Amino acid sequence: MKPLWRTFLSRPNIAIAAFLALTTAATAQVTTTTNTTEGTRTTEVKVDRAVVEHVSGNDVWVKMDNGEVRHIRQVAQDARIHVDGREIGVHELKPGMKLERTITTTTTPRTVTTVQTVTGKVWHVTAPKTVILTLENGENQSFTVPDGQVFKINGEEKDVWHLKKGMTVTATKVTEAPETVVEHRRQITGRTPPPLASLPSDTPVLIARAAPAPAPVAAGSPAEAPTELPKTGSLVPLIGLLGLLFSGASLCVRFARR
Repeated sequence: MKPLWRTFLSRPNIAIAAFLALTTAATAQVTTTTNTTEGTRTTEVKVDRAVVEHVSGNDVWVKMDNGEVRHIRQVAQDARIHVDGREIGVHELKPGMKLERTITTTTTPRTVTTVQTVTGKVWHVTAPKTVILTLENGENQSFTVPDGQVFKINGEEKDVWHLKKGMTVTATKVTEAPETVVEHRRQITGRTPPPLASLPSDTPVLIARAAPAPAPVAAGSPAEAPTELPKTGSLVPLIGLLGLLFSGASLCVRFARR
């Protein structure tokens, strides 16, 4: 108990009521009550998104939204990630999976009020800094009295100069200690990218193939004969030839009749 009270003495400005500092242990004679009052709680939510690039053992490489690639080393073996409605471990992560980490930070200011009370009979006083009290168990305890300390004597508040040997006094120490409680809650979720859409089974599929290129013709090789006459061909020579034949035949018939 001695170190506790000495700590309080180093901060007399935070006491609300009367202060009393103990220099020896007296746990059985000191009554302590503590009350905590919370202030307004604030919550901050931060979301980070990434895509799994590579997984090797317990190491994971992810690509953040801003294009940065991060190497997450030695992910805990028992770490779990909610992906597509089920929990998976680090070894089940696959490239292409989209991850989302949500960090919820809750900050709660509060004040802890501690009230400590001691009662005893004055055995000796050295004003203004020291008083020795005989406690209920008969043990004498020495107390260091801070500035401004008051004692209750028969229901009245008196300072150390009013203490006399044999008086039964009560001293109360009240301290207020402000503190802030910060809680972090992390949750990682993910989803598997959808597979590529496949064509329905009843959809006809056309496969286009390129026509083979014609084989080159070697110089001097006979070319394949055309199957049609060239567009420059004409029937006029043939008609002339037939006219000449008919004229000859007519002359022959005429000579035969003579």
